Amino acid sequence: MDTPHAAGWASRERLHVLELVAASACGAYLCYRMALPFVPALTWALALAVLVLPAHRRLEAATARPQAAALLSVLLTGLLLVVPVAAVGQRLVGETLKGADAVNEAVTSGAWTRAFDGYPSLARVVRQFAGQNDLPGAVTAVTTWATGIVASAVRGSLTQALDALLTFYVLFYLLRDRRLALQTLRDLSPLADADMDRLFARVSDTIHATVYGTLAVAAVQGTLGGLMFWWLDLPAPVLWGLIMAGLAVVPVLGAFVVWIPAALLLLLQGSLIPALVLTAWGGIVVAGIDNVIYPVLVGNRMHLHTIPAFMAIVGGLSVFGPSGLLLGPVTLTVTLLLLDIWRRRAA
Repeated sequence: MDTPHAAGWASRERLHVLELVAASACGAYLCYRMALPFVPALTWALALAVLVLPAHRRLEAATARPQAAALLSVLLTGLLLVVPVAAVGQRLVGETLKGADAVNEAVTSGAWTRAFDGYPSLARVVRQFAGQNDLPGAVTAVTTWATGIVASAVRGSLTQALDALLTFYVLFYLLRDRRLALQTLRDLSPLADADMDRLFARVSDTIHATVYGTLAVAAVQGTLGGLMFWWLDLPAPVLWGLIMAGLAVVPVLGAFVVWIPAALLLLLQGSLIPALVLTAWGGIVVAGIDNVIYPVLVGNRMHLHTIPAFMAIVGGLSVFGPSGLLLGPVTLTVTLLLLDIWRRRAA
């Protein structure tokens, strides 16, 4: 029979448990809020660590010094990423400003309407449209908006540089202390070692699929865009193909940043058919590649159907921003694996 003393002790014990749960939940929430600004850097550092780990292991075996090998891996990774991105970004900024000035000059001077003199019927429509609408004002607003975005990107370069430094800083410790980090996760996780091995392998496969799928699609988009530039006899098709491939990697941008202004310039120069061909090719073929090939490539490696893979990618971008390109598929993969573990345990 329970005594009043035992009942009071059990009541106090339950109160202590509730206090511990509340304090733990409060601490977890505060830690989450503190870590939130670092999620993009942590995400890309984890992705880079998984991708460069095979090469890093060889460096580690050759040097027999984990800290030196980690530093060398970070430096080489930084050179391979930062130098091309900086070069492409600088060229893109310069060409964007030049293109905006050219479009603004062609429209405000009215010279663009004379480019359609070879098409009398179309020329009448164009002149009527120009007379009824404040086209110079609209173009000025658009070019001002475009140059404002470029200026904003330049102003934000310091923030991006700090994010990149933080990413490589975290990458160094992920490479050097990866065994300790993995063992810590094992100790904190309620899952068995075999389940944790499956979890680590599935996350690694997802990261490889997402990154290499993105690079493969970007290479195809850049190649198709460059080939169309070459076929239309536009200047520097190889360079613009490389720039389109680089922009296709960035979630918020894409190859359209190059081919839309090029099509607009062709239209203002009176090259109506080439402008329509470039628009159709860019809008249907180049842009469609991203929606067709990418989910297939990622879904196969993640052992998922194309539809859930596509939803994970798009949903991840909407929830997490650019880092959702990785966090979306990884979240889906981990969740499905945990559900499978529950199913097997229940069975």
